[in-house]
Amino acid sequence: MSGVLGRAVAFYTYILASGPYGTLYTSSTDSIVVRIGQHKDKVNEGFTAKYGVDRLVWYFVHDTREGAFGHERRIKKWNRAWKIRLIEEMNPNWDDLYPEFF
Repeated sequence: MSGVLGRAVAFYTYILASGPYGTLYTSSTDSIVVRIGQHKDKVNEGFTAKYGVDRLVWYFVHDTREGAFGHERRIKKWNRAWKIRLIEEMNPNWDDLYPEFF
C-alpha cells in the first residue's frame, strides 16, 4: 500500500470480493469511502450487486487518477491466481478493509 489515509486528494485501485476466494471485482475511484458504500448499498444494479461483491479486500493509493486507472487496467488482465496472491500479501484473512477508513 502506498500513501496515507485521510489525504486531501487520493486515487485508489481496489479489489472487492464476495467472500474469501469468492467472486472478484477490480476498479478505481477518487472517493473510496463513497464508492465502496455504493457497492455495499447496491446502489447500481450491476455486477457487484448481482453477485454480492462488496467486501473491500485490497486497495492501493495513487497520486493521480491516471495511475489508479492504469493499475486497474493491468490487474484486470491478470489471471485469478495472481489477484489472489496480491490480496493475500496485504490481507491474508480476506478481512473487509472498509472499516479502516473510519
